[in-house]
Amino acid sequence: MSNEQHGADAVEPDHNSTDDQTTIESADAAAGTTAGTSGIIETAGAHAPVLDEATPDITDEGDQTDLTRKTFADFGVEPEICEALDAKGITHPFPIQALTLPVALEGQDIIGQAKTGTGKTLGFGIPLLMDTLGPGEEGWDADPAAGSPQALIILPTRELAKQVAEELSMAAARRTVRIVQVYGGRAYEPQIEALKEGAEVVVGTPGRVIDLMNRGLLDLAHVTTVVLDEADEMLDLGFLPDVERILARTRTDRQTMLFSATMPGAVVALARRYMTKPTHIRAQDPGDEGMTVTTTQQVVYRTHSMNKVEVLSRILQATGRGRTIIFARTKRTADRVAQDLGARGFATAPLHGDLGQGSREQALRAFRKGKVDVLVATDVAARGIDVDDVTHVINYQCPEDEKIYVHRIGRTGRAGHSGTAVTFVDWDDIPRWRLIAKALGLPMEEPVETYHTSPHLYTDLAIPQDVTGTLPRSQRTLEGLAAEEIEDAEGIAVASGPIDPETGKARRFSYAPGLVVVDGGLPQVNAARAVLDELGIDVPLIGLAKRLEEVWVPGEEFPVVLPRTSPALYLLQHLRDESHRFAITHHRKKRSAGMTRSILDGIPGLGPARQAALLRQFGSVKRIRQADVDDIIRVKGIGPALAGSILAHLNSPNNEQ
Repeated sequence: MSNEQHGADAVEPDHNSTDDQTTIESADAAAGTTAGTSGIIETAGAHAPVLDEATPDITDEGDQTDLTRKTFADFGVEPEICEALDAKGITHPFPIQALTLPVALEGQDIIGQAKTGTGKTLGFGIPLLMDTLGPGEEGWDADPAAGSPQALIILPTRELAKQVAEELSMAAARRTVRIVQVYGGRAYEPQIEALKEGAEVVVGTPGRVIDLMNRGLLDLAHVTTVVLDEADEMLDLGFLPDVERILARTRTDRQTMLFSATMPGAVVALARRYMTKPTHIRAQDPGDEGMTVTTTQQVVYRTHSMNKVEVLSRILQATGRGRTIIFARTKRTADRVAQDLGARGFATAPLHGDLGQGSREQALRAFRKGKVDVLVATDVAARGIDVDDVTHVINYQCPEDEKIYVHRIGRTGRAGHSGTAVTFVDWDDIPRWRLIAKALGLPMEEPVETYHTSPHLYTDLAIPQDVTGTLPRSQRTLEGLAAEEIEDAEGIAVASGPIDPETGKARRFSYAPGLVVVDGGLPQVNAARAVLDELGIDVPLIGLAKRLEEVWVPGEEFPVVLPRTSPALYLLQHLRDESHRFAITHHRKKRSAGMTRSILDGIPGLGPARQAALLRQFGSVKRIRQADVDDIIRVKGIGPALAGSILAHLNSPNNEQ
């Protein structure tokens, strides 16, 4: 595929950059790049984005938020929850918890303002659990809502829903309260079964909650507590109509708790419409974002789209570089960058909305466990990332505005760690960058032109001078994404082993395939991709057209043309030939079985299930003819009368072979 086909997001596929060294050095010289040039931004005068937000009723100022003085028991939290938290080493509340608990335990509506990762889950989770009865607990038998959901928590992403559900389960470990997760990307059946068995607390995303509501499987009539977490992000993602539909199905006298990192006008309007005299609590320093802006080392470069990955590969070899998040604007770009960096030896994983839920969770687990140290993500998918020790954030493309910029760079420099944020600005994005710089008080409105050969790139980011565009084999020490288990659509790990732990039967496939080869061109490839996505199977997919040298990849407009002498082409042809042989053999067996069964179709009372059981018992129609009634009635579901009819039918002159 030519680079022109990729447009502005093109990535140079050639990993050997020495051929272009002279050309790029000349470009550096023409741009006036000198040894004294730097892309590092002076942040002393920077400030947080100016937000038009409501004034909170309660803030985290005063003695009530001193974490060393009060325990959860001091706030009236029931002993069972305190014991469960204490077992995990959680004794003193965080500020948002200390401020929220007294108000929430009185049943008042709350608007809580706090960032992700500040502990707000327990702030709303503890009051929610204390207002919920589980099976066998005091008052359960007399509760008209027994067995139905009593509390509902809505979140914008699957990852956040899973995190919240796990934290609530930890707090409720010594209670009988049942917490059920419902979100997309997973099979309906396990979630439906869990709801039928009974659920006191439901944690989910808007889409799946509405689906289950519409099917009559999720009854919200008895819900007394509703939590809207990450409300600003839900509105950004367009979930407002869904949230309104869900709230309309709950009781009007419910307690509603809304939590959001920011309080834009849309969130305030939502609160006014669906809450009763809410108390606005803010447990974050208004200067937090300003601190992020001023303490994180920020670097901005004007880069060419054809040279970005070359620059990236150098940055990823900087001294002290640890976990790194690369933000891309599109899903396709995220995939392409991850693949190209992976080919250069880096342990990478993509994270975007086109991936199945199993693959997204696999990528996040691998990143947290250190099996991969480079995550290439889109903004939407990255909302569930909560990792403290990220050393570098790289904006592969310029963010849309200053709020997104601050949100991204806030992923590094957390929990007392230092951090570096690098932003690539394309030529046509310079006006957008100028607006961001002006809004944040950043003095560099004209990014310095930078290539992988630019001297300032190495001095700015502490990159050794001798690195190349490929990670040396001696430094490829991480296990990689493949070392982390991937889960199927039902949340069961797909791993080697012949026995399914749930059914006790041998699995048809005991491991996930590494590659799917389709016999066909673009239409067949896209159709196969759609089927695999529906099944929750995330594997690479290619197609082989009639012209065998053409290899089709999902999402691409034109095929990859391989040389006829290419070993890769020989391998793919072999795979296709083998699949042809398997398919032909398989279909012949199916046709033969169909013809065999057709002989039995005319027997009244002998349906497909009994036909199958009969053939399993005897192996062939010939052996059934040779049997007597006593032999046939041993087959489950077949009595003497039916056995007689079977023998009479098979031994009639018309059916003799």
